[in-house]
Order: sequence, then structure tokens, then C-alpha cells
Amino acid sequence: MDDPTSSVIDDMREESEELDALVAELSEDRWAAPTPAPGWSVAHQIAHLEWTDRAALAAIRDREAFDAEVRQALADADGYMDAQAALGASRRPAQVLAAWRASRAALETALREVPRGTKIPWFGPPMSAASMATARLMETWAHGQDVADALGVERRPTRRMRHIARLGARTRDFAFVMNGLPVPREEFRLELEFPDGGLWTSGPPDAAQRVTGSGPDFCRLVTQRAHRDDLDLRADGPDADRWLDVAQCFAGPPGGGREPKEPA
Repeated sequence: MDDPTSSVIDDMREESEELDALVAELSEDRWAAPTPAPGWSVAHQIAHLEWTDRAALAAIRDREAFDAEVRQALADADGYMDAQAALGASRRPAQVLAAWRASRAALETALREVPRGTKIPWFGPPMSAASMATARLMETWAHGQDVADALGVERRPTRRMRHIARLGARTRDFAFVMNGLPVPREEFRLELEFPDGGLWTSGPPDAAQRVTGSGPDFCRLVTQRAHRDDLDLRADGPDADRWLDVAQCFAGPPGGGREPKEPA
């Protein structure tokens, strides 16, 4: 049987390789193209992924350095991520790309070496190696979506998106807490359809509150890459409906999300 940790690390690598192929041949002008994240260019997006990979690597191999990074982030909660992305993006595109390739390769190696049962510290709750790889895959996909939107590229959904759907379901309570809302007492049922014909489900089949619809759209929702009004998702039940307003599968405070698209 496949090792589930090794499998999700493989998927993490594949997600990065797909984004790498999207940016590797871009001109410097295209690296400077604005993305949907205010103030962030394509270069900012890749620089942010490189910084986050380095932070994850430090969390595994250099706890003192990681703790120092956390202290700096907490001291400037509103501006630290933007500042790090800007610092990275100030380099030439070839340097940004080379640094990201090096950081993600080093992180992949480190994750494969994490002993079973070890929890890795993070900006949110500590995570297993498999959970960390899932989180890195999710963030790579999300920032890759920003890059694709900036370049006018439509990406093909992949089986890897099921990791994001699973993470989105697992972080339901976290999203309510981060928005100062009471956590629902009952579980929700999720039934999500993916383009390969597969139905992904989570939660009790007889749950009164449920979310149904497009799997890729659910991934866009929980990464806040699209407004719920623009997505093929249905919520049954008041708490499930509220969740579609606040869902987030990333650590940290609630994001600003995306505005709904203008009517055609």
C-alpha cells in the first residue's frame, strides 16, 4: 500500500511543478503583471511561496529560527507577509524562481524525513508532515490561481484538489472561531463533484445541514479565490449558509476574499 504521507508530498511536488511551468518562461514584464491580490505581482506570489517554504523548513530543522520568524510576524501582523513578499519580489525573476525551486526541494526532502508521529510547529496549530504537505499544496494551488488569473490562463482541475477540499472541511470550526462566531454543534454533510466524475463526500449522510456542488468551486471558496456568489455551491441550513461566507482553510486572520464579479 502507498504511504499516505509520501503520496501527499508527491502531490505537493506536482502542484509546484505545474505552477513552475506556468511562470518559467515568462518575460520580466509578465512577472511584474498585477494579480488579484492588491499590490502583489506574479513575482510577489512566487516570492511568498518561497518564503513560506523556507519558514516550513525552519519549523522542521531550526526551531530557534522559526520561533524568531513567528515573533517578527506577530509584531507586524498586518504588514509582515506583504513586506516579505515585496522583499523577495525585488530580485530579478530568475533569482526568485531559482530560490523557490531550492526552497521547495529542500522542504520536500525535510518532510520525507520527519519521523512518524512528529508534530511540526506552525503559525497555527502544529501539524504532522502529511498535514504540512497538504497545507503547502493548498497554498501553492491558491497562489497559483492568482498567477493564472493575472496571466489570463484557465487551469485544468486535477485530482490534487481533493486535498484542498478535505482541508477545507477540516477547518470549518477554525473559520467560525476566526470570525468570532459560535462553532456549529452538528456536523455538516459535503457532497462535491469533480470533473473526473468522482463524488467527494464528508460528514454524516443524514446530516441536516449540507453543502453541495462543484468541488473545484469549493476549493476556490475555502482559499478565498472567488466570491460565493460566483460559485456553483448550495448550502442547506443556516450554519452551512453562514460557513460559505466565512470559510477559510489557511492559517491566520480572516482574509478579505474576492468581490463578486460584475454582471456581464
